[in-house]
Amino acid sequence: MPRLFNRNGRNTQHFATDEVKKDLGGRAVRGGAVMVTAQGLKLVIMTASTLVLARLLTPHDYGLVGMVVVVTGFIALFKNLGLSTAMVQKDELTHEQTSTLFWVNLLASVAITLITIALAPAVAWFYGEPQLAKITAAFALGFIISGIGSNHEALIRRQMRFPTLASIEITSQAIGILVAIFLAFRGAGVWALVFNQLAYFTAYTIGLWLFCNWIPGPPVRYSGVRPMLAFGRDLTGYNVLNYFTRNLDNLLVGKFWGAQQLGIYSKAYQLLLLPLEQLGVPLDGIALTTLSRLTDAAARYRQVFLRMLDKVAMFSMPLIAFMMVTSDWLVRIVLGPQWSEAAAIFAVLGLVGLFEPVGNAMGWLMISQGRSRDVLHWGLINSTITVASFLIGLRWGALGVAVSFSLIGTFIRFPLLFWFATRVGPVRMADIYTAMVVPLLAAGGVLGAIYGFRHVVVLPPFAGVVSSSVIALLATAIVFVVTPKGRTGISDLKLIIQQLITKQTQDQTC
Repeated sequence: MPRLFNRNGRNTQHFATDEVKKDLGGRAVRGGAVMVTAQGLKLVIMTASTLVLARLLTPHDYGLVGMVVVVTGFIALFKNLGLSTAMVQKDELTHEQTSTLFWVNLLASVAITLITIALAPAVAWFYGEPQLAKITAAFALGFIISGIGSNHEALIRRQMRFPTLASIEITSQAIGILVAIFLAFRGAGVWALVFNQLAYFTAYTIGLWLFCNWIPGPPVRYSGVRPMLAFGRDLTGYNVLNYFTRNLDNLLVGKFWGAQQLGIYSKAYQLLLLPLEQLGVPLDGIALTTLSRLTDAAARYRQVFLRMLDKVAMFSMPLIAFMMVTSDWLVRIVLGPQWSEAAAIFAVLGLVGLFEPVGNAMGWLMISQGRSRDVLHWGLINSTITVASFLIGLRWGALGVAVSFSLIGTFIRFPLLFWFATRVGPVRMADIYTAMVVPLLAAGGVLGAIYGFRHVVVLPPFAGVVSSSVIALLATAIVFVVTPKGRTGISDLKLIIQQLITKQTQDQTC
């Protein structure tokens, strides 16, 4: 029986992972199924809300929020100092350590809230938009709200309670969207987007505390958090560099081309990332938790990682190819005709989007292996390459930035990342390229089939997307069926589905 109390009588049920290790594979599979399903539901909710909000609000409204988010998003990187990830990665965790980190997180959240409010007038001055001062100050309140729940989220994630996280997030998202739609109908304009975020953070934090009843104690000076602070420091350094480079395009486009161009560019990028995030966000937590428990078993670690990577590429690459070749239809359906300029940017960004999920998986390797310093070093390399791509394309406006970023990312940045991440550990660079072969062939089949279809048949947007979806599924299925590695991937997917069905049947019987 696992020990639920330490020598001081403190309840330790929130920190134990022994039960998790006993059924690590099963929990990973079931957690993945739950989180992907939840993300699918979130995608439906977000798409429906976008259909409404994009028609009630203007590109200028979204552009104003985009200007603020560039600044507040950067400051938010210091909110928990990477300590939540450190808590998930650490094999053994105590109440004293978690309590100490809670107060560190809270102090950091309060500090960055005050800093953001102080910087609000400077943000308004920089963009030449006076109302940005109030918007920035309002966004700052979300730092304290979300900081209060960061430790509780890490504790839930450590124990792979992914259904709990999914239910909290979906409920919170729905609350935030309802608030935004209500305010947009009342003519609140850009403030509908602001209160959308504040309502989401509030509901999410309340949900975390309700489902994880851990109560922090006072901070303990010698609780052994120093290694986690160092780990979090390196991750925060990387996140700072990564955020700066991934949002510099928004800052540059907004500064030199105005809110209208920024609104179009940022909405195209957001629309592309929407399905990627629905797949990547749940898998990030599952992969990190699972691989962190397998670092002492190299062969098993490699097997599990490649199994995850195979499924990521299998689903994401054909999907992005479909979105690229139907970008004009998708933009018109989801955003409306006034956003037609976003279609070209959307399609161009799809090129780098093909490899984004695989590149994201490289972080699983480095973080789960405790290579936080490597993560920081890669951040320096990545920022140099990405900033150069933005500056090269800026003279041609938002579309030029998108083209430059996609080409340099695809042919320079990602190959370097694959090499850098696999220099250490049981996974080799050849494993990464091998995992991408069949999904890339499927993506090529989707592009070619739909492109040819569109040159033969002329359809309105909705009918075109539906027809193209069927074509994409058929093209993908054919590629996977006719290739040996593709058939292996399908067999593995069937096995996973059978495991889920068997587990569900057992649970119902019990």
